[in-house]
Amino acid sequence: MPNDVEALTILNHDYVMSVRDSNVKRFEEILAPDFLCTNPDASLLTRAQFLDLIGKGARITELREDEVNVRLWGDFAIIHARIKYKSKEGAERIGRYTDDWARRDGKWVCVSAQTAGEDF
Repeated sequence: MPNDVEALTILNHDYVMSVRDSNVKRFEEILAPDFLCTNPDASLLTRAQFLDLIGKGARITELREDEVNVRLWGDFAIIHARIKYKSKEGAERIGRYTDDWARRDGKWVCVSAQTAGEDF
């Protein structure tokens, strides 16, 4: 069984790949019922609004994460990372995100996310 940092690193990768692949089903598994997302345009999305947005398809391509930093305090974790991606026009972009995770009923779930980047 992976330790918490390893488990969160895997979940973080799943999150990023789910954005890239518009994988609503995976997000339904890893997002908390009370999940909130702050977008670069300053909008605040509920879980339902976020899932709806994801279901419409990514507005970017070649999304990948790096510089992942998992910070853990018992049943709470913060993940800071950089993302690299291309705009629909093919311009290379970078951004950052911070995701908050909580262990609930023995399972890690994402409770909030904040993303900063162009075209995202």
